[in-house]
Amino acid sequence: MTTSSVTLPTQARRRPQSRRSLRQWLRKYLPSYLFILPALGLYAILVVYSFLSTIYFSMTDWDGAQPVKRFIGLENYQHLFQDQLMWLSLTHNLIWIAVGTLTPVVIGLVLATLVWSGVRGRIVFRTIFFMPVVLSTVVVGMIWAWIYHPMFGPINLILRAVGLESVARGWLGDLTWALYALLLAALWAYFGFCFVILLAALQNVDMELHDAAKIDGANAWRRFINVTVPQLRPVLTMLLAYTLVGGFNVFDIVYIMTKGGPANATEVLSTYTYTMAFKQNQVGYGAALTMIITVLSLAASFLFITFRERNEPEIQ
Repeated sequence: MTTSSVTLPTQARRRPQSRRSLRQWLRKYLPSYLFILPALGLYAILVVYSFLSTIYFSMTDWDGAQPVKRFIGLENYQHLFQDQLMWLSLTHNLIWIAVGTLTPVVIGLVLATLVWSGVRGRIVFRTIFFMPVVLSTVVVGMIWAWIYHPMFGPINLILRAVGLESVARGWLGDLTWALYALLLAALWAYFGFCFVILLAALQNVDMELHDAAKIDGANAWRRFINVTVPQLRPVLTMLLAYTLVGGFNVFDIVYIMTKGGPANATEVLSTYTYTMAFKQNQVGYGAALTMIITVLSLAASFLFITFRERNEPEIQ
């Protein structure tokens, strides 16, 4: 008997088996993929296609209206790195990140720990602290624009009442303080989110470790630093990464309250992108700015999370 006469029956037996396994696989997984398909299609259209289109637009000279998009390669990126206003906007983003990344998380952690420790009126405090998060950004902007009003805003009225009239000013019109005034409004609107997330995470803290540390003589501060905080590490990493990305993408609170003014004192990358793309009709240049924001956000998040994962020990 030849080799071919042995191989052919073997292959003939394998084909029905492969067909049966294919039918079994389809019967098992096809319904799941059919359920995923609509969401995957939306993601492909709204995210993947938009992202690829933005990359293409960033290499064109297009005003957003003309049917012809003139391909110019990397000229937008070359011009971008020579744009002084872009660097000013990036500096404001970095200030926003330096102040606005850690501050709301620290405030939320302190308040969550105090409420978690058993203070009376827990539900009341939780509601009060989370209320700013529920408000839309437009409402937050209107509230703080009223607070900062140079004539009848509460801040200036209090300063004048206590004899500090020289300190009172038009906070949103001051070149030095306008950006920090916006930061304060943004922190007020965001710290409640960090508070609620951390309060939920604190419910999973192992109290046996707390009791053991207390027996060993550790005071409340040592128990908080060495027992509580390490167990919150994954949640803190998530919040810090989320806030870090938000520092590069911040737009709404700035646009509502100052639109990047006065004299570009609060201009950030997102508002500058909006101005160039939709007011100056330089859609190609605006797309290049968008790609810079995307790259910075992804790189900063990746480096931060990688650094945290490598330098923090695993909780046993």
